[in-house]
Amino acid sequence: MCAHMKSLFLLLPVFLSALALGQTPAPYGPSIALDAAQKAAAAAAAEARKNNWNMAIAVVDPDGTLVFYEKMDNTQLGSAKVAVDKARSAALFKRPTKVFQDRLTSGSAGLPILALEGAVPVEGGIPLILDGHIIGAIGVSGDSSDHDAQCAQAGVDTLK
Repeated sequence: MCAHMKSLFLLLPVFLSALALGQTPAPYGPSIALDAAQKAAAAAAAEARKNNWNMAIAVVDPDGTLVFYEKMDNTQLGSAKVAVDKARSAALFKRPTKVFQDRLTSGSAGLPILALEGAVPVEGGIPLILDGHIIGAIGVSGDSSDHDAQCAQAGVDTLK
């Protein structure tokens, strides 16, 4: 394979990401403060407890670095990593992970999403936006993806 083809191949996921996701996301801002991350996670956990769902909750900064994490008792073990992955995906790609899920479930046109390293195509990761800037993201895992997203949204709502 020639150097030109290799370059195109390496840039393909970035190009497909832009086409697939279409909208212009908010710019990055400063990192979420620990107290705000804890507040968002507490709201997500409260929503989970209210509905008797066991969840793992992760809050990351714009770089995807973990700021706060908690796992409720009896949460399935696999959800521990998935919550962090959802939060990182939402922060790094500046979009809710539901965007990837919806695109993937739309059929073969959504398959390029699978080429995006770190993109989690499962609902439950949402960017945290303050004053029009992404300050991090929250990821929740432990139940169905729509329940995960419901809890994540409770965390997002604390920043409004």
